[in-house]
Amino acid sequence: MLSSPRIADALDRHHLTSADLTVEITEEFVLGNRERAGAVLDEISVLGVRIAIDDFGSGYSALSYLRELPVDEVKLDRSFVAPMTQDADAAAIVSAVIDLSHTLGLTTVAEGVETADTVAALQACGCDAAQGNYYSPPVSATELLELLRQPGHLPAGTG
Repeated sequence: MLSSPRIADALDRHHLTSADLTVEITEEFVLGNRERAGAVLDEISVLGVRIAIDDFGSGYSALSYLRELPVDEVKLDRSFVAPMTQDADAAAIVSAVIDLSHTLGLTTVAEGVETADTVAALQACGCDAAQGNYYSPPVSATELLELLRQPGHLPAGTG
């Protein structure tokens, strides 16, 4: 398991601030030892590192995480996001989770975004961010660096 000193050392080695890092956790991480997971996440949170619940909604105890763990971000599972433009129940779940997350002061990220219609539906629900093949297929670190070197991929004044 990661510990806060290791994370602090890694941030320092790579000249990053805690705001530059988000740690994603899965239900499997928490279910292994909920008490220990909570303690580790508390340590990470004290560093100022953001904590995201990955694949939210795909497990059994996800709602309790929002209350019990120092979470900053909820990543909506693709199993709800992908069908939301054709399935009213999926759309209702996505909208409700976004509303709940915002009420709790959490950021929402939709996973598995494949179409412009899905992007529009997520924007209408107030989703904060999205990821998926609509924006880019998965790429290696080398491919990402190459993409960022292309004109128009970096904000003005950087790189």
